[in-house]
Amino acid sequence: METLAAPQGNFKLSRFPVRQQETLRAWDAADEYLLNYLNDEQLLHSNCHILIVNDSFGALACALSGYDTVSVSDSFIAQQGMQLNLNQNQLDLDAVEFRHSLMAYGQADKPYDIVLLKVTKSLAQLEDQLHRIRPYITQNSRIIAAGMAKGIHTSTLQLFATIIGQTKTSLARKKARLIFARLDPELIPPENSYPRSYRLANTEYQILNHANVFSREKLDIGTRFLIENLPTDSRFQQVIDLGCGNGIVGLMAAAANPQVTLHFVDESYMAVASARENFSLAFPDREAQFEVTDCLKGIPSDSSDLILNNPPFHQQNAIGDFIAWQMFSEAKTILKSGGELWVIGNRHLNYHAKLKKLFGNCSTIASNTKFVILKAIKR
Repeated sequence: METLAAPQGNFKLSRFPVRQQETLRAWDAADEYLLNYLNDEQLLHSNCHILIVNDSFGALACALSGYDTVSVSDSFIAQQGMQLNLNQNQLDLDAVEFRHSLMAYGQADKPYDIVLLKVTKSLAQLEDQLHRIRPYITQNSRIIAAGMAKGIHTSTLQLFATIIGQTKTSLARKKARLIFARLDPELIPPENSYPRSYRLANTEYQILNHANVFSREKLDIGTRFLIENLPTDSRFQQVIDLGCGNGIVGLMAAAANPQVTLHFVDESYMAVASARENFSLAFPDREAQFEVTDCLKGIPSDSSDLILNNPPFHQQNAIGDFIAWQMFSEAKTILKSGGELWVIGNRHLNYHAKLKKLFGNCSTIASNTKFVILKAIKR
């Protein structure tokens, strides 16, 4: 836990999930830039109606909890981080209203005075968010986006100009930059490109993808390699697609094993919504379970026969193996005795060492020049 010193106050902030010996902060220079700009320009007033989009762990929410503030995110982890940090700072947990990415961003009769948007790496997500923001702003609304300068490109600014209106940028400060946009009511923006869909090669399955889903346009090569090697075994009854994304792995596991009940789990609301749509379309007469959560939180222990996992190696801009380690550890708890965890990853990530340390065993199912599929069994 570290303290963010901002014009709005000092706030003790932690990343979520909380880890011992954390070396990363729960905010960045772009958050600091935003909060200082609001103060320097005297934009905050007692009745200020504020929208925050993509607040990673609640740094902005905590600083602006004294106003009429709504926070929108596609991330369950971001929501939990906001709640944690509001609580750590003795702030009302209901002081900031949370809405997930597929909910309406506001009320049509109550436009926002200020919109604060943290720019993510995904232009698709930004496009979708700007379309969703537009109905809730007026010419008087101040739209201020922030990000690290290296992540703000001409294409980023073009999206603001095309969907919102006149756009300009600030000078960089501590390698962060602000984007300012004003609504042009005369502007007719293009249609939102998302969600999109494509037909999965060599199948009749139509795959829908919301904007913040990995590999939106086509099947990525790692997932393709995994589904080419999925297990077929009548022993498997309860199967989890962990970090499911659009649900292709679970969908193909269901196709190969008609007896299974699939559980689709991800921390992205858009991912789980995509998986739900894809499974329902592919198997209208079968039931499955869908859970937005942090790794496997809330899933009963000793309840699964098989867990399929393609772990991410980053959380927002932080790269590391900590999410994979959490997924593997929780998978061991959730698996029944004799249950199996199947993991695909790049060869250089050395997941076999982690799995062998946790499970006491690890075998290779398949490998190629880039990927390896590993299996660990709960003894």
